[in-house]
Amino acid sequence: MLARLSIVAGLVVGVIVAGAVLGGILAFAPEAAQPSAPLPSVAPAPDPATASPESSPSVPPSVAPSPTEVATGPFHVGAPAPALVVPQVGGGTIDLASLRGKPVWINFMATWCPPCQDEFPLMNGFAVRYAEDGLVVIAIDVREEEGAVASFARQLGATFPLGLDLDGSAAQEWGALALPVHFWIDAEGIVRNGALGGIGPDVMANSLRAIMPGVDVTP
Repeated sequence: MLARLSIVAGLVVGVIVAGAVLGGILAFAPEAAQPSAPLPSVAPAPDPATASPESSPSVPPSVAPSPTEVATGPFHVGAPAPALVVPQVGGGTIDLASLRGKPVWINFMATWCPPCQDEFPLMNGFAVRYAEDGLVVIAIDVREEEGAVASFARQLGATFPLGLDLDGSAAQEWGALALPVHFWIDAEGIVRNGALGGIGPDVMANSLRAIMPGVDVTP
């Protein structure tokens, strides 16, 4: 009996002590941290369909360029063609000024360029079909040795002249910073159209019509 009382008394004392310890811990514990303010969020852009005119920036119609201006601006369209004098593969010189009075198609290219390889047979077909109409097709290889260019032309059966822009200066002058690039120049020496490569026969034919008025050019 005494043993049981001793056990009970011990348990009571233990509970009291534990309560005191816990109370002390809570009393000296730091205050719970207050939740921090949320970070500012970026407001979503207004829906163009619902935004008011005051909140939506716009470009005055008189300033915004038309799609045609954007597409043709880099190709000197409507301006006299830049000068072009380069050595010709196989000997001689290609001088664009000497071709005044004829429609000229100039293609800046390289032998390592897959679109150039695809376009050469198409260009060759146009050169052969419209030679009697005065069309002159010229390919200008950029920064490659003559031997590689001559071999490339033979493999693809090119019948038109190829020039060598050995230091890339002609390409830079014409703005041909990616290859291939095409320029179509009329008999007056004015650039009438231009295109970045990877183009097909329809674009080629349409551009040739611009420099050969009255000629029925088909793809």
